[in-house]
Amino acid sequence: MLTLGVNIDHVATIRQARRTVEPDPVSAAVLAELAGADGITVHLREDRRHIQDRDVKLLRQIVLTHLNLEMAPTEEMIQLALEIQPDYVTLVPEKREEVTTEGGLDIISNFHRLCGVVDRLQSAGIPVSWFIDADVAQIEAAAKTEAIFIELHTGKYAEAKQEKSQKEELAILDRGCEQARSLGLRVNAGHGLTYWNVYPVASISGMEELNIGHTIISRAVLVGIERAVREMKIAMRGE
Repeated sequence: MLTLGVNIDHVATIRQARRTVEPDPVSAAVLAELAGADGITVHLREDRRHIQDRDVKLLRQIVLTHLNLEMAPTEEMIQLALEIQPDYVTLVPEKREEVTTEGGLDIISNFHRLCGVVDRLQSAGIPVSWFIDADVAQIEAAAKTEAIFIELHTGKYAEAKQEKSQKEELAILDRGCEQARSLGLRVNAGHGLTYWNVYPVASISGMEELNIGHTIISRAVLVGIERAVREMKIAMRGE
């Protein structure tokens, strides 16, 4: 059954705009779980623009579903993950000047170093997921690292303006999911998914979890996070 991981980064974005104590992403995580979220996702960026170390440490204590920590594969972040012990880690590319993650991680160019990162984390009992494009060579490289998951980057699909290009990007995601599963990888997806475009991705056979943040938090500002999460679950079912 397809599940929903709710990314609560942008609750922290609102808080950090005033560098105060509210809204608290930890409280948002509790409410999201009560509304049916199957997991909580946060991206601890190197510049700490939204989620803070304190948030991740508290979330580790209170999240009852599973905690997915998105992070760059740097030594600082590896050490934090080893200390915090999230339920799994999603390794993502990161540039300080970007507004949001701009694409999938290039495993091939850094293959030997990244294999070492996977080994360190998984040896400590933390399953690893790669955030990558649905590219044949990158998926093959992900499997060779012996990571457990990949998360397919859905940004190109989400940004497609024409029906034809959207269908083409959806087909790429579908083939990528099939390839990954044939190689023994478990498959998640996310980035840019909204209430209006999520159902086709949710319908891809073999997809396990969608990680969705911005659209849910945007709606939550207007209607509350519990309703926003419930409505996303409905949208994922195409209802």
